[in-house]
Amino acid sequence: MRTPRALGETELRQYWLLDPEVSFLNHGSFGACPIPVLEHQRQLRERLERQPVQFLARDLESLLDEARRQLAAFVGAAPEDLAWVSNATTGVNAVLQSLPFSPGDELLTTDHEYNACHNALEFVARRAGATVVVVAVPFPIASPDEVVGAVLSKATRRTRIALLDHVTSQTGLVLPVRQLVRELAGRGIDTLVDGAHAPGMLELALDDLGAAYFTGNCHKWVCAPKGAAFLHVRRDLRERVRPVVISHGANSTRADRSRFHLEFDWVGTDDPTAVLCVPEAIRFMGSLLPGGWPELRRRNRQLAVQARDELCRGLGIEPPCPDEMIGSMAALPLPPGEPEALASALYTDELQSALIERWRIEVPIIPWPAPPWRLVRISAQIYNRPEQYRRLADALAELLAERELRR
Repeated sequence: MRTPRALGETELRQYWLLDPEVSFLNHGSFGACPIPVLEHQRQLRERLERQPVQFLARDLESLLDEARRQLAAFVGAAPEDLAWVSNATTGVNAVLQSLPFSPGDELLTTDHEYNACHNALEFVARRAGATVVVVAVPFPIASPDEVVGAVLSKATRRTRIALLDHVTSQTGLVLPVRQLVRELAGRGIDTLVDGAHAPGMLELALDDLGAAYFTGNCHKWVCAPKGAAFLHVRRDLRERVRPVVISHGANSTRADRSRFHLEFDWVGTDDPTAVLCVPEAIRFMGSLLPGGWPELRRRNRQLAVQARDELCRGLGIEPPCPDEMIGSMAALPLPPGEPEALASALYTDELQSALIERWRIEVPIIPWPAPPWRLVRISAQIYNRPEQYRRLADALAELLAERELRR
């Protein structure tokens, strides 16, 4: 293969295993790992299986430390404050299940929060007799200030923590987390930032952000293998947080490592190669364009905004949010689906089925805020091309017109 810098953007698709017959506009759901990074993982797995005891019992600790050091530089954090987890949902659960809550406490979130993490919040609240307070954030939305105003209006003296998306999953909005963290901290409220989509999509400086807790995936926009994510805990709070799985580190007497790393780095026998591939994913993705990661983030965001505008024209609607709230994803409201359709879960909407079966377009149709209301959410990664979104606009126009004729 030629080096990435010698290739045009359309040729960059050769670095992914994605089906060439499918327009894959859904990088945001599960990511897609490039072939060279998968090859690096294969080599690590072979090394592991050649001598499992050497790899897991003697080599792994230093390998995790080196991978953590490189991740820390990428996200603007100290390695000491980062722990490896398998996904952002696990990171959210680790924090919430570590904190003591009491009857009468309020746990704040928004109605855009990812369902799995909202469920975790409900679980710990119910167990403690606390209350989950859900903030209604409008969509369409005119300004980030609407988010700040809505969240702060629900923050009270009883609020113990705020679980907030950095980038919302359903609506693809980049929330003003820096301002929210600062405003909430001024009221004595810690923030747990669900940054599932943020690494690789947005430039991060976690130490400067100052959030109490931040968790992010590396399998999405960093393009590492599935099973690679991290949890960042502010230094003064590290002793509070334990992994979801309690293992050998809980009673370790070692003094050369923090309990934070002793516990999180080993929760039982597992395949650690996904997190060990994070440095290679950072390196490879940063090599694809002459301007490195800043150019990649800028290119993806520009494509997402252009694609959103293309779809708005096709659907005859105005953009539902300002450009400043767009990263590498964008969501648009669609006409409501059929009330009797199985629209309560992802990947079951009849419109989505038609898009993949008839048009070979993979894009999520998301039931939000609740069926029959729904959104289409596009993602923009370097392997995507403008004509794919034009084709999506044509497909949606045709399918929605057919639906109107049937009514």
